[in-house]
Amino acid sequence: MNGRTIYLLAALAGGGILPVQVALNTLLRRYVGEPMQVTFVSYFAGTLASLVICFLARYPLPASTSLSQTSWWMWIGGCLGTLYVWSTIFAVPKIGSALALGLTIAGQMIAALFLDHYGAIGLTKYAASPTRIAGVVFVVLGVSLVGYAKR
Repeated sequence: MNGRTIYLLAALAGGGILPVQVALNTLLRRYVGEPMQVTFVSYFAGTLASLVICFLARYPLPASTSLSQTSWWMWIGGCLGTLYVWSTIFAVPKIGSALALGLTIAGQMIAALFLDHYGAIGLTKYAASPTRIAGVVFVVLGVSLVGYAKR
């Protein structure tokens, strides 16, 4: 296995976990109530899991000097994650998990193409080549097929 393969597999596994997360959060909504309440419960459980993993791995707390060197906007990643989790809990009961996640993936691909192309937010630049643009177009077309398929 080459050095890149582990990263490809990690990303694939992360993507494979998302539909399970969405399904579990959608099920939890039946018992908890509003999508934002479920989002809170989900993030609280994730926070606890992260805390336990950091403790077991003996990761030290970040130094306050390191944290003070960050910009305010670097901290909104969790807020954006909250919006993602909420959006799937909100949408899945009405449009299904395949279409909701397909649209999520299409949105991710479109945004990622721009972020990569411009090297935004400190990312390494990867040009939006015709091949990469075509790949995103195929993703959008695939999502369109999922959305327009008869039930």
